[in-house]
Amino acid sequence: MIFRPRLALIAALLCPVVLLVPDDPWWALLGVGLAVFVVWLADFLLAPSTSTIGVARRLPRSLTLERPASISWTIRNNGRSGGRVGFADALAPSLRAEARRAELDLAAGRTATVETDVLPARRGRFHLGELVVRTYGPLGFAGRQKARYLPAELRVLPRFPSRAEAELRQRKSRLEVGLRSARARGGGSEFEQLRDFTIDDEFRKIDWSATARAGRTIVRTYRAERNQTVINVLDNGRLMAGRVADVPRVEYAMDAIMALTTLSTGLGDRAGLLVFDKEVRASVPASNRSTQLGRITDAMFDIEPELAESDYRGAFTETLVRFNRRTMLVIHTELAEQTVGEFLLPALPLLTRSHVVVIASVRDPLVEQWAYGIPRDEEETYRHTAAIAALAERERTKALLTRSGASVVDAAPGTLAGRLMDNYLEVKATGRL
Repeated sequence: MIFRPRLALIAALLCPVVLLVPDDPWWALLGVGLAVFVVWLADFLLAPSTSTIGVARRLPRSLTLERPASISWTIRNNGRSGGRVGFADALAPSLRAEARRAELDLAAGRTATVETDVLPARRGRFHLGELVVRTYGPLGFAGRQKARYLPAELRVLPRFPSRAEAELRQRKSRLEVGLRSARARGGGSEFEQLRDFTIDDEFRKIDWSATARAGRTIVRTYRAERNQTVINVLDNGRLMAGRVADVPRVEYAMDAIMALTTLSTGLGDRAGLLVFDKEVRASVPASNRSTQLGRITDAMFDIEPELAESDYRGAFTETLVRFNRRTMLVIHTELAEQTVGEFLLPALPLLTRSHVVVIASVRDPLVEQWAYGIPRDEEETYRHTAAIAALAERERTKALLTRSGASVVDAAPGTLAGRLMDNYLEVKATGRL
């Protein structure tokens, strides 16, 4: 049962008038109250049954963090009479829906669709359940209400702002001009074809046996090897919960992982994933299938950083077990000197002996701004000093990692994915895998 406020408002407006009755205003007041109740009851009885109203929720297959999308509801009046109907859906606040409820007039046998825009503020898995359906009487004073259980799951995926850049690099890398450029720098080591010598070719590429047979100068051409392996190892510990430019570090890492997966699988290489903190949270075997990006995204989209120290040795041991062929390992973490010195560096030799290891991190431009700016007061002086110390600590950490055999990509926000893709292409071009 629903008692709408408008009926109470009418009753409240009538009360002062009733009190002006000279004989016995209390009896008049009782009469008005009884009349209001009768009107409410009649309106309630005339309201259509909620069982005659069908409601279906229509959701997209998935949403993307901070990207606009829409959710819709289809409402059908299966009853014999029309009327005003409404519904309220229990959408999570972080979906930032423009509307979670609606009312409309719906004639008998008619169907209507209500749509609302959403702008997810948090990624992950959202479970939807209860939806409340309401019907109202012709006067709008009363109505019926019943909850429906409509179970559904809505997935909000991480942002992928580097998608266009990754696809562009993939297309460029496939062009013959790009391949020739790579060969000019030494190229890959996988034989591609024999062709006639041109003035731009190196003499060391001449195939003398083929030249003798053909009676003209023939050169061998090579291309970057295919079916190599790139594994992204994502640190999901407390350091990755920190924010840079108001975005958690882990979000930058996920964008870079999706970009590297797009590029490497598009060039015929295999991409895989391992996510860890105190333990291994997710693992995706390496593959170069076109569906690999979706598999990797599915494995990490609902993972939130664990506020604890990460077990690097355990994760690296698991990496060696699961990915035993020579691999480009990209470790996404933060360059905190104490954590790197105590946990990452001792475990790093497990990987650098047989793999190409890249440490990927995002630096905070605000710290650089404080360090390079000119302080104007005492507070800014303290901040300036702390920022200089933080940058020096970061440089020491990078030097330690480099001496241990790893490459370090320390990028500004929004550039990590591009820097890592350049690094990957350079590794392929120089035949380090």
